[in-house]
Amino acid sequence: MLDMNWRMAQADARRIEVDGRPVLFHVPTTSLFELDGVADAVMRGLADGGSLDLSVLAESFAPAEVEEALRDLAALNVIRPDGTAAATRTRPALPENSLTSLVLTLTTGCNLACTYCYKEDLARPGVAGHLSPDHAERAVDLLIRESGARKRVNLTFFGGEPLTVLPLVRRVVAHAERRGRESGKEFDFSLTTNATLLNDDIIDFLAAHRFALTVSMDGPEAIHDRNRRTLGGSGTHAVVAERARRLLERYRGRPVGARVTLTAGITDVAAIHHHLKHEIGFAEIGFAPVTAGLPAGFRLDDSETREVFDNLKALALQWQDAALEGRDIGFSNIGQMMTALHEGSSKLIPCGAAVALLAVDIAGNLTLCHRFAGGELAPFGHVETGIDRAAVAAFVERALDRSEGFCGDCHARHLCAGGCYHESHARHGDLFRPTDHYCDLMREWVDLGIAIHARLMAGNPTFLARRSGPRGSDT
Repeated sequence: MLDMNWRMAQADARRIEVDGRPVLFHVPTTSLFELDGVADAVMRGLADGGSLDLSVLAESFAPAEVEEALRDLAALNVIRPDGTAAATRTRPALPENSLTSLVLTLTTGCNLACTYCYKEDLARPGVAGHLSPDHAERAVDLLIRESGARKRVNLTFFGGEPLTVLPLVRRVVAHAERRGRESGKEFDFSLTTNATLLNDDIIDFLAAHRFALTVSMDGPEAIHDRNRRTLGGSGTHAVVAERARRLLERYRGRPVGARVTLTAGITDVAAIHHHLKHEIGFAEIGFAPVTAGLPAGFRLDDSETREVFDNLKALALQWQDAALEGRDIGFSNIGQMMTALHEGSSKLIPCGAAVALLAVDIAGNLTLCHRFAGGELAPFGHVETGIDRAAVAAFVERALDRSEGFCGDCHARHLCAGGCYHESHARHGDLFRPTDHYCDLMREWVDLGIAIHARLMAGNPTFLARRSGPRGSDT
């Protein structure tokens, strides 16, 4: 190996220093490796298209050490002999029976009138459209049929506000549990709610069926009430806070998270997190910065997007410091990044939409995800007739073209894979154009995640493994 001319596979390797320690981010597998002195010297020598000066390496390392480093780096395909073609990644075949999650849009009705809502088809509950019980049950049967040998599947209830049609939720849960027993499947139920309709009976029903619950809440009163209002225009913070606290006191089976929508003028991530975590008591808080898809005047502009990302990064460092002490302060954005890095998650497409996940609109059509329910995109089938496999295959092929063509040498590409389809569609009118308006910010976020992961593995290596259990605990 010492007599070969080596070149770096620039698109597949990223060297960063974390507190003076060199770390290799292996892009294809999203894995992290701490570099010893000789491997780091090899990588620095080959950086930016350079070539190895073996005489310089010989001043510090034995030939056997250099050869071992070359062999290890070559095994990862981050270096290769000059003139050797880059390793290619074979496109996977679209798996059969790969559906694991189905999102049911139960109703277009909502008892609130949030000013920033992206759902143009929402209506007052009394005049709203609903998913029929028959179609809802057919959707459950389709999920069982299309999930293959998988034992656990997820059914998510969405809207509108799904609790405005609680009898339908109860009916679907009963049908799913009965069909699960018959088919050997276990159902995980999820529900996103604005919390205003929660009472003890509803909470006890949700607890009895171990729902994973997310409450839409935007922060302290002045922030929350800016956009999340009643049909009459009043703020909803007081009632949401009271109902959320009741939920958190009574609901012990699973941690409950909050989802925050960050829109124009709302950038104080730390204050929002503090309120929802320490004053309300949510186990985990996730932030959704919105740069597209909302009515004019509600989207974050470029300077606000920059500010939001900087504030998210600051909160991520607070999460890191707590994690080093063994505490989880409940920040799901960075928690999800840590899980992806720890498990070596490597994506060719940004999410499971059309492969592992589909949504059902109120007419029973199968849509890409809940954000496209009721929209203008052609459906991917219907609960009565099944999945349109040709449409799914065509979509996935274009999605792969998107990530491979545009994202080719980006070191974040297997964690981001081009970003959210809905964001692309809303911002650019093109599902398959990557969310390039914040590519640089995403690369910064990934670099921060790499650094935090490396620090945790050095300072508290058991923390990330423990996070695979119940999330959001401060213990």
